[in-house]
Amino acid sequence: MKGSLRLSMSWLHTWTGLWLGWVLYFMFVTGTAAYFDTEIDRWMKPEAPLARTGVPADQVARAGIAHLQQHAAGAQRWIVTLPIDRNDPYPRVFWDGHQAPGQPARGEAFLDADTGAALSTRETGGGQALYRMHWRLHYLPEVAAEWIVGVATMFMLVALVSGVIVHKKIFADFFTFRPGKGQRSWLDAHNATSVLTLPYQFMITYSGLIFMMFTYMPLVIAAWYGPGEPGRKVFLDEVFLSPEALPASGQAAPLVDVQRVLAQVPAHWGDKPVRSIDVRHAGDRHARITVRGNFAAGPLRVADALVFDGVDGRLLSAQPASQRGPKAFRDLMLGLHEALFAGPWLRLLFAVSGLMGCAMVATGLVLWVVKRRQRIEKTRQAPSLGLRLVERLNVAAVAGLPLAVAAYFWANRLLPLHLAGRASWEMHVLFATWALAFVHAAARTPQRGWLEQCRFAALAFALLPLLNAWTTQRGLNQSLPAGDWVMAGFDLSMLALGAGFAWLAAHLKRRWDRAQAVGAAAGPFSPTGMSPARDAGALE
Repeated sequence: MKGSLRLSMSWLHTWTGLWLGWVLYFMFVTGTAAYFDTEIDRWMKPEAPLARTGVPADQVARAGIAHLQQHAAGAQRWIVTLPIDRNDPYPRVFWDGHQAPGQPARGEAFLDADTGAALSTRETGGGQALYRMHWRLHYLPEVAAEWIVGVATMFMLVALVSGVIVHKKIFADFFTFRPGKGQRSWLDAHNATSVLTLPYQFMITYSGLIFMMFTYMPLVIAAWYGPGEPGRKVFLDEVFLSPEALPASGQAAPLVDVQRVLAQVPAHWGDKPVRSIDVRHAGDRHARITVRGNFAAGPLRVADALVFDGVDGRLLSAQPASQRGPKAFRDLMLGLHEALFAGPWLRLLFAVSGLMGCAMVATGLVLWVVKRRQRIEKTRQAPSLGLRLVERLNVAAVAGLPLAVAAYFWANRLLPLHLAGRASWEMHVLFATWALAFVHAAARTPQRGWLEQCRFAALAFALLPLLNAWTTQRGLNQSLPAGDWVMAGFDLSMLALGAGFAWLAAHLKRRWDRAQAVGAAAGPFSPTGMSPARDAGALE
């Protein structure tokens, strides 16, 4: 019975891992990059000055309100976000709703913390585009992307559970690595990357499902609040304690001085910082101002809120951050998933865990090929079309995606600054490069595909700091003396990635040369430790 269960779980683990492995790898790579989304934003906007936190809240708030009064006077909603930590390094203003003819109904701007002037930077998707891409998949309709990601995430959870059942000695095997043993070596690598971060993998997978639970279970909302968008809106307003927003009265009234509102906050929050100021119907008698605290202060992704009358500044209601029951659990899962609360070292740990997740999926995909190559070598059969297809898809998916991300960064520096739709073109370059990686993988043998794409990626990452120094005044020779660790850290990280891919390419080349020396054509991920004749059968 136990053997039957393990065999069933092995089949489930293998095939769910294969068919959804490429989607999961894409999600892991782009999601791991999102842990440093604001740092990537900064690198991709080299015109922006050094970020400053700790600027007085009333100074930033007044500058933001003044900017909105000048550029978005007719908008229904204003939001001013204060730079209190690395999640928002610059003051940001956002507006939404109806405006005067000729003005955009929605927009945002980043401000200089000292002068209040709008920052003039190049248009770019930045790190936020990579963050959104790991669950929206780009180009696809939002609902379709969410369901694809949801199915992949659900099967990832299945693969984790079935993997623990299949590998009954998984924790003992974690301390064992046997290089040069073919399939066993790849299984050891897969086990090690899985077990080392197993709690992280369970957390990130389960919390990802919770993140979009309202999309996946819409009938629960419809049963209690009615079908369609009206019922959904009532539900969300009730669950997330949206402040009462009266419709505009049509009667003009001056907006209260925001400093008068902020002066009341310490009596309720003490020294807790203000993160954002949300203004509804500015200039109307029914104006409301909602002051929110820092939802990234801890893993529970929720913040205190104070609602004020926007005309006389009276406090209307106070909404505490503490929640109970399922809502608190959901907020905790979302906070852990995004890790906005994490300091530098904890954020680095999350990123390393994400990279281990990438390695876990990649080694699983390679292991599938290695196992089947060994089987056909024993029977001396010709490799099937499916096996040859998976081999080449692995090359383009595993090695080609990092190369495409590097091309995204290159596009940020090389595309004309005033190109219309510049941010979209950066994404077009990423996916065009990835498409070329698939063409290249199809045109080359697997071993040449792995070797060449690793070399391309090594060059693309390693040369990025030189490109940055050539095209901007933010190269390592400027950023290091200035103590600009965001710009310098990005460049140094690119050098590290380039060195990693260069090492991998050199390792594959040594293996290939060693096999050729005895008259065999060896491939990069064929089992080491096998005889050269058997290695040759794995490579074509």
